[in-house]
Amino acid sequence: MGILLAYWWVIIPVLILVFYKFFFRLFGIIIVPEDKIGLVTKKFVLFGKSELPPGRIIATEGEAGFQAQSLAPGIYFWKWIWQYEITLQPLTIIPQGKIGLIVAKDGKELETGRILARKVDCDSYQDAEAFLKKGGSKGRQSAYITAGTYRINTFLFEIYTVDMFTVNENMVGIVTTLDGSPIEEGSIAGKTVEGHNNFQDTDAFLSAGGNKGLQPQVILAGSYYLNPWFVSVEEIKMTEIPIGYVGVVISYVGQEGKDLSGAEFKHGNIVSKGEKGVWAEPLGPGKYPVNTYIMRVELVPTTNLVLNWANARSEAHQLDKHLSTITVRSKDGFPFNLDVSQIIHIPTTEAPKVIARFGNMVNLVGQVLEPTIGNYFRNSAQDSDVIAFLSSRKERQDAAKKRISEVLDQYNVNGVDTLIGDIVPPDSLMKTLTDRKIAEEQNTTFETQKKAEVTRQALEKETAVADMQKEIVKADQGVLISERIADAAVKKATGEAQGVKISSNAEADRLKVIAAAEAERTKLAANAEAEKIKALANAEAEKIAVTGKAEADKILAIGKSNAESYKLSVEAMGGDNFTKLKVTEQIGKERIKIIPEVLITGNGDGQNGPINGLLGLQLLDGIMERERGKKKEEGAE
Repeated sequence: MGILLAYWWVIIPVLILVFYKFFFRLFGIIIVPEDKIGLVTKKFVLFGKSELPPGRIIATEGEAGFQAQSLAPGIYFWKWIWQYEITLQPLTIIPQGKIGLIVAKDGKELETGRILARKVDCDSYQDAEAFLKKGGSKGRQSAYITAGTYRINTFLFEIYTVDMFTVNENMVGIVTTLDGSPIEEGSIAGKTVEGHNNFQDTDAFLSAGGNKGLQPQVILAGSYYLNPWFVSVEEIKMTEIPIGYVGVVISYVGQEGKDLSGAEFKHGNIVSKGEKGVWAEPLGPGKYPVNTYIMRVELVPTTNLVLNWANARSEAHQLDKHLSTITVRSKDGFPFNLDVSQIIHIPTTEAPKVIARFGNMVNLVGQVLEPTIGNYFRNSAQDSDVIAFLSSRKERQDAAKKRISEVLDQYNVNGVDTLIGDIVPPDSLMKTLTDRKIAEEQNTTFETQKKAEVTRQALEKETAVADMQKEIVKADQGVLISERIADAAVKKATGEAQGVKISSNAEADRLKVIAAAEAERTKLAANAEAEKIKALANAEAEKIAVTGKAEADKILAIGKSNAESYKLSVEAMGGDNFTKLKVTEQIGKERIKIIPEVLITGNGDGQNGPINGLLGLQLLDGIMERERGKKKEEGAE
C-alpha cells in the first residue's frame, strides 16, 4: 500500500490510457478514427422540437432518434454520454468491377407506378441530411455508387454490392427496362431515347421520357455500370450475313414510313431504314447488332440458287428439302417420274420486294416455284405420249425455261435455267421400248450385213476379173517374150555357127591334148586301186588264218576238257547214271516238254511200261538232234 501511495502519480496516467474512452465520453469527447464513421443517436432533447415528423425515422432538425448527420473522422466535443450514443461504423468500400446499389430507409414516398427513387444531389449518398432535405425518396434508388470508399450513414442507407455487367465478344445485349413510362399502345418496344450512356444513367433515361419494357436500342460488347433494379439484359449472338447473301430487314417498330415500292407493287410496304416495315436497303455481308425482338432479318441468296425436284438430292441451303420427284401422266395414260432442276437468281435490289411479297425464301419456293414448275410439266406431259416426250426432251426443256422465266419475272425473280434430269417411264413400257429398239437395231444390223455381203460379192467378182486380166496380160507378154527369145536364139545360132567354123580346128587340137592327159590319169588311178585291193586282200587273209587257228585251238581245248570231264564223270557215276544226268540237265536247259497232251497208259508197272520207253526214246532223239545242230554251227564258225 505504501508503494502505491508513493507512485500514485504514475498510476493515474496508466488508468487514463486504459480507460481513455470512458474518460473522454465522460467529458463529452468523441474521437472518430480515420477508417470509421460515427453514427449518432440522440437520446433526448433538452430544448426545442423533440419528436420526429410522422413516418420519419431519421432526424434532420435535432430531434431525438437516429441523426441524419454522421461524424467524419476527427475529435468532437460536447457529445455527452448521457445524451448521445455514438456508433463507430466501418467505411463503405466498393471493390473494383462492382457497383453499390442503395436502398433508402427514410424519405418521401415513391410516386405511384415508380419502382426506383430519383437521384438527388447528396454527395453520392454520403450526405444523408441533404438527401432527406432535397426530397430523396425511400426505397431502391435509381443511382448507384461505383468502386471506391464512402462514408455512408447506414442508419439511412443499405448498400448491396453487385458485379458490373459484361457483354461478350460477337454478342449483343437486348435491354428491357423495369421502370419508366408505359409503352405506347400498339407498340412492342419503347421509343428510342438518347443521352443515357447505354442505360448506365438511369435518371437521364427516365427524365427523357424513356419507356419501361423492351428497348429498341442494344448494347455492344463491353463492361457496363448497369443497375439491375432498372434494366435486365439478355445476350444473343450478333446477326451474321454470309457472303453471297443479303439481309432484308423487317422492322416491327418505328414510325409509319412512306411506301417506296411504287404503285405497281401491291404486296407490301417498302420503307426507309429506321421505319416500320420492310427496309428498302438490305444489309450486305457482315455482322450486325440486330435486336431480334423488334426486327427480323431474312437471308436472301444473291448468287444463282439451284432447286432440285428429286427424291435423292437436296442442296446445302435446304430450301428444296421438301421438294420431290414430279410424277406426271402422259397423253396415252402412262404415269412416269421426272427429275427437274431450276436455277433462279434474285437481284439485290429486288430482294426486299421478294420478302415483302412472301415473307421468306421458303414461302417463295412453296407458294410459287413448286406449283409453277410442277403444274407446267404435268400439263406438258398430257399433250404428248411417253415416247414423244422422251424423244423431244431438249425442245421441252427450252420451252420450260422460257415459260417458267416469264412466270418468275412477275415475282421479281430471274429464271436462269430449267433442266430436265432423269425421266423414268413405267417398267412395262421401258421393256417394250427396249425390245423395239433391239429389234430396230437388229434390223439395221441385218441390212448392214446384207449390204456388206453384196459389196463383198461384187468385190470378189471384180477381183476375179482383175486376176483373169492379169493372166491374159501375162500370157500376151509371154508370147511376146518367147518371140523375142526365138529371134535372139536364131541370131545367136547364126553367130555361133560362124564362130564354130572359125574355131573348130583349134578345138580339135585342144581335145586331143585333153584326151591324152585323161588317159594317163586313168591309168595311174587304176594301178593305185589295184595295189590297194591287193593289200586289203592280203590283210584279210592273214586275219582269217590267225582267227581260224585261234578258234581251232579253242575248240580243241574245250573238246579235250569236256572229254576228260565226261570220262571222269562216267567213272565216278557209271554210264547209265551219267546218261540220265545229262538227259535231265538238257531237259531243264532246253525246257523240253516231256509229258504229252494226251497220256496213254497200259497195264504194266511203272518201271517197265511202254510209256517209259517212249519217253526215253523221245528225249534221246531231241538231245541228239540238238547236239548235231550245235556241231554244225561250230563247224560253220
